[in-house]
Amino acid sequence: MKTAGMDECILVCVYYGPNGERLIRRGGQIAEMLNCPLYVLTVDAQPESEWDIEKTHYISAWKRLAQEHGAEQFIIKYNEKRPVAKVIAEVATDKKITQVVLGQTAQNRWEEITRGSFINVLLGEIPFIDLHIISVSRGANNQDEFYEKGIRAYLTCTENEYKLCFNHTHNAKYEGIFYKEVGTDFNNGVFKFLKEDEMIEVRIIDDYVKNINERINV
Repeated sequence: MKTAGMDECILVCVYYGPNGERLIRRGGQIAEMLNCPLYVLTVDAQPESEWDIEKTHYISAWKRLAQEHGAEQFIIKYNEKRPVAKVIAEVATDKKITQVVLGQTAQNRWEEITRGSFINVLLGEIPFIDLHIISVSRGANNQDEFYEKGIRAYLTCTENEYKLCFNHTHNAKYEGIFYKEVGTDFNNGVFKFLKEDEMIEVRIIDDYVKNINERINV
């Protein structure tokens, strides 16, 4: 647990998508620089029981990264119907937050984050906070532009080779998410899965994992 410096406290707000890790890292850097507590918040309109495997994997990766940066708590607001600004304000007040980190790229319910109206509403709810609006596209590739929506898939293991498949069989060793490259007729892309609470990412070329031994201990 960090000892609060200068009475500062950081809250990182992440939403389901590929840019959450960058925001958590930025918030972690700020918290480390100020030697102050760090919290991570994600808000979702769905109950946890309705989450798909892709969303579950994002959450697992965020939790691990938050722990690596010494976060005091990873906060999840399930089945949330209130305006996002209200939820952030509630958490910020409860945790005595002084600085909030948000992503500039908008997705789904957080689309309004990039609009001045959202900032004004949030500042009206908690005028004591400082906002850090982070550009999630600067210096980083946007996964959504290069890959189709992730789908459930498996890696089967035969004769020390790992092959992608979309049906669970007795040879299936890992369950995860396959992101197919846009514009290809073959199964080329990225497969992500959890192994011992670590998010592993491997390259798929024509159904097979490339350089499997570099990423998985077989």
